[in-house]
Amino acid sequence: MERKKVFTGSPWEPEVGYCRALRVGNRIEVAGTTAMKDGAVVGVGNPYEQAKFILQTIETALQALGGQMSDVVRTRMFVTDISKWEEIGKAHGEFFRDVQPVATMVEVKALIDPHLLVEIEAEAVVGDL
Repeated sequence: MERKKVFTGSPWEPEVGYCRALRVGNRIEVAGTTAMKDGAVVGVGNPYEQAKFILQTIETALQALGGQMSDVVRTRMFVTDISKWEEIGKAHGEFFRDVQPVATMVEVKALIDPHLLVEIEAEAVVGDL
């Protein structure tokens, strides 16, 4: 099966050897995505703003591969402070209130940059199952 890929220009993509999103058949997998733009953290200290930025990045990657947010069936959220779950959940709800994919949110010790508070990945199925 053909593998279609999307890259966002992150310096880590070629260094680590991954793409932002990958479509194989009717499945799209979006890699763990953080609030980084042009090497800088977006929304420093604000988990809501970071989650919103991340979900916009995920939406753009899905669209580049022929998908949309309504195709998302699962999200995984990795957060550095679980006490901020409501702020992160608010952003998630703004994108997925009607879609309601299965979702996981777990607290992790740290992300790749100490200013990053949230990392989100997504799985989507495009078209009929």
